[in-house]
Amino acid sequence: MLQEPADRFPPNAGAAGRSFGIYVHVPFCRTMCDYCAFAAWDDKAALVPAYLRACSTELRRAREEGLPASTTIYFGGGTPSILGSDQVAALVADVPVRQDAEVTLEANSDDITPAALAGWREAGVTRISLGVQSLVPTVVASLGRRQDQSRALAALDAVASAGFRSWSVDLMYGAAAESARDWERTLETVVSFGPPHVSAYGLTLEPGTALWSDESRHPDADSQADRYRVADDVLGRSGLHWYEVSSWAAPGHRCRHNSGYWTGQPYRGFGCAAHSFSGERRWWNFRSPGRYIDAVVRGSSPVAAGEHLSEPQRRLERLMLGLRTIEGVAASAAVPAELDRYVELRDGRAALTLDGRLVASDVTLRLAAAPGW
Repeated sequence: MLQEPADRFPPNAGAAGRSFGIYVHVPFCRTMCDYCAFAAWDDKAALVPAYLRACSTELRRAREEGLPASTTIYFGGGTPSILGSDQVAALVADVPVRQDAEVTLEANSDDITPAALAGWREAGVTRISLGVQSLVPTVVASLGRRQDQSRALAALDAVASAGFRSWSVDLMYGAAAESARDWERTLETVVSFGPPHVSAYGLTLEPGTALWSDESRHPDADSQADRYRVADDVLGRSGLHWYEVSSWAAPGHRCRHNSGYWTGQPYRGFGCAAHSFSGERRWWNFRSPGRYIDAVVRGSSPVAAGEHLSEPQRRLERLMLGLRTIEGVAASAAVPAELDRYVELRDGRAALTLDGRLVASDVTLRLAAAPGW
C-alpha cells in the first residue's frame, strides 16, 4: 500500500511565501445532479458522523507525522455545506494552519441562511464558493439539478452581505435547454450582487451519469464557445478579469487554493477519493466512504494507489496547467505558426489568447509536440 510520508513534502512547504494546500473531501449530497460524476453520494447520510471522525483521525495522524502548515484549506464535495459550523470548526482545528490562511467552503444555495454563514465564519471559514450553475428554472431543470430560484437569489444576497474575506459563484454554461439570452440573464443577475470571483464551467459529459445517457440533453460545442465569449465580456465589464481558463476575479480575490494546483504547488488531501501531490508523487485515497472509514478505523492507510511522475510527465503537467493561467509559461522556443491565433508571447512568456482558451487542451498537446517545448 502506497503512503507518502509527510516529510517527503518540500521542507519549506507552508512557510512564509510558500504555498501548501489542504483539501478535505465531503462526499455527501442531498440529491445528485444529472451531470455529476464526482465521488459523491445522496444515500449515505448515515455515515456522516463516522466519516467526520475518520477525517479527524487521518488529519491528526498526518499532523503527528509532520504535516506542513497549510496556507489554504478547501472543503469540497459533494456538498460541504451540509456540515454544521461545529463540524467544520472541529476539522479546521485539526489542521496545522497559517494565521492568514484562506479557508474555502463550497456551498449549495439551499443550505444558505444568515445563521449558517455566521457559524461558518466563526468556525474559521474565510471564503464561500456558492454553487448556482444557472438562475433560469428551465435550464436548472434540464441539468437535473434541484434548486429553487428564489432561494438561490436569497443565497447570493446573504453571502454578499455576510462579511467573508472573499466569495465566489460557480456557474455552468452550455446546457441544451439554455438559450443565449438565458446565459446572459444568469451572468447579469449574478454580477449585480457584486461577487469578487466567478467560476464558469462548460457542461461536460461524464460516462455513467444520467446526462450521458440522454442525447437530447448533450451540449453543443459551438454554443459553448459562444457562451464562453459572452462570459468573458460580461464578467470583464463588471470588473472581474480572467486569470485561469474558467476563473475570473477582481484584484486580490483569486482563489489561492486553486492557484496552488495550477502552479504545481504541493497539497495534501483528506477523506475518501482525496488526492495528494508532493511535487514528484501523486497518490489518492479509497473512493468509497465506507472503505475509507474502515481503513482509518483499523489503523491502516486509506491510500488506494499512487504514481511517481517522470520528468516528461511533470514537464507536460507544468505546460498544461501553466497555459491555463493568464501568466502562461516561459517561452522555451518559437511558437509554431499554426498556433499564432491561439498563443501570444508577452515578456518572454507564452499565454493563451481568447481563441486559445476555447481549445486549451488541444493547444497544449500541439505545443508540447513542437520542437523545443
